[in-house]
Order: sequence, then structure tokens, then C-alpha cells
Amino acid sequence: MNLSVNLGCWNSIFAIPCDVVDKHIKLAGAAQLKVLLFMLRHAGQNISVNKIAKALAMDELDVKDSMQYWMETKVISEPECKKDEKEDVKVKNNTHEEAGKAFYLAAKRAPLRAERPDSAFVARRIDESAEISFLMQEAQVILSRPISGGDSATLLMLHDSDGLPVDVILMIMQYAVNVGKCNMRYIEKMAISWAQEEIDTVEKAEKKIVVLENYRKAWTSLEKIIGIEHRSPSAKEDEAANRWINEWQISDELIKEAYDRCINAKGRYILSYMDGIIKRWHSAGVKTLSQVFEEDKQKKNGVQEVLKKNNDVTSYNIDEYERNYMYI
Repeated sequence: MNLSVNLGCWNSIFAIPCDVVDKHIKLAGAAQLKVLLFMLRHAGQNISVNKIAKALAMDELDVKDSMQYWMETKVISEPECKKDEKEDVKVKNNTHEEAGKAFYLAAKRAPLRAERPDSAFVARRIDESAEISFLMQEAQVILSRPISGGDSATLLMLHDSDGLPVDVILMIMQYAVNVGKCNMRYIEKMAISWAQEEIDTVEKAEKKIVVLENYRKAWTSLEKIIGIEHRSPSAKEDEAANRWINEWQISDELIKEAYDRCINAKGRYILSYMDGIIKRWHSAGVKTLSQVFEEDKQKKNGVQEVLKKNNDVTSYNIDEYERNYMYI
């Protein structure tokens, strides 16, 4: 008779460095710990950042931030690598050091504008400054989730390196949440832009948010008018929608007519073509559809008169002329 001890889940285990518990259990966030555990569990395998993100239901950028944390704390070390090495690196042996090196390659990112503070420095700043402590606490309330070590470092940089006051940073975060873009990358990009524009007071921030809201509402209105699927606009679309609706106050029916004429002439939505039509109407003081149709009628009659005088009516396609030239 063959007997064995039923160890259950203990039949398959892996080691965790003591430093993870001794030094980092308080400082590391849930995201960092999840990524490290997954990495250690799959040491020796070829696993990409994308695969980790899918397995843990995380954003790829958060996975990269988590790997950066473990690099900064020296739990994993940076390898010496050539520029052309691929991001997905197969781990050659089963040691944690090699696994850490491989995952560092997968998680490497573009150089930041300044060196990111490590978790120990962030923790000291939180202990030393009631203002920074308040920033971190309020950030979690606004985002409705615990913030990672990478998020904390980003927020600290926005304050210490970019010079944004805590109140302004929190306003940016609240705006991002309100428009459904609470990813820290979006918040960081927006904050850096504000810093460059010297939007460094609550009053300036309030004015900027009003402008952003006007742009957002204009694009939302344009989507409904022309019936396109909701998406983020390009910079040119954002500018055009704001100009048509907020600055020129073009009516919905005229915008829809310009869109229909664009589709009829070009077979698809082309922003520059639509913009040309609306610009011409605005310059001519056209405000209503009846004015548009009257203008079309006058143009058509004028073209026909010119062609009749030249005895060339039969050699010119009036419909083609209207389709290609009349409405722009």
C-alpha cells in the first residue's frame, strides 16, 4: 500500500524575500504587492507586462509603476542591457534576482522629467508635512481607492517639482474624476500642462476649468448634432467645436446641414471640409437654413447665366459643379 501526506495547497509554494515583510509591508500598496507576488510565482517564465495586467485586472501603467517601486527599493535590481533588447524577456533561471531583472526590462519606461522620489522619501515627506499628508488622504477620497506608491510619488512631484499648490492638484483630480478620466497618467499630464501655463492659484484653476467645461460641452453637443459615436476629440475637433458653438454660436441645424453636405460631397466626415463650409457661412452672416438655401439658389442661377452666355450649357455638368464647388 502506497501512502502519502495530503499537503493540499502546500504542495506548491514559492519563496518571498524577508525584506518584503520586514521593510515594505507598510509602505507598499496593494498593487505593488500583487505584482511582486505574481512575478515571484511565475519566476522562470516568459511573462509580459500585458499578461500581468490581464491576470491581475490592472492597468499596464500601474503594473509598470509597481515594478518601478520594487526597483527603487532594491528588492529587484536593474540589469545591464543593450538598447535593442525586447521588452518581453525570458527568464533564464529560477532565481528571484534574474526574475526581477527580466521584469524590469518588461516594465522599463520613458525617462521622466525628473527623478521620481522613492517610497521612503515620500513617507518622510508625509510625516514631516501636514500639507502633503492632507494631499495623500484627500487623493484617496477623490479617487475612491487607495493610492499606490507610484501615485503618491507622482502627486509629490507635482507639488515639489512642478510647484503646484495642494489645492490646485486636488482640483485637477476632482475634474478628472468628473469627466471619467481618473487615471493618474491623465492627471499628471494635465497638471504638468497647468504648471507650464502658470495656473498656480485656485482662482486661475477655476477659470481654466470653466474653459475646459465649455470645450467639453461643445464637443458633446457636436456629437449629438451630427450623430457620431461618443469618443475623445482630437485637438482640432475640440477647437472647431468650441469655435462653432461657443464663439460663433452656429445653430444646430446649420451644423447638421454642413455635415450632410460634407457627406454628400466627400462620402465621409472630414473636419476641414465641414469647417470650410461653416467658416464661409459665418463670414457671410448666414444664420438660418432659409438663408443657406436662398444663397444656393442665387449661386446656381448665376452659374447657369454665365454658362448660357458662353453657349456651353451642354458641355458642363451642373450637378457635378454643385457637388464639388457650390457648397464650400
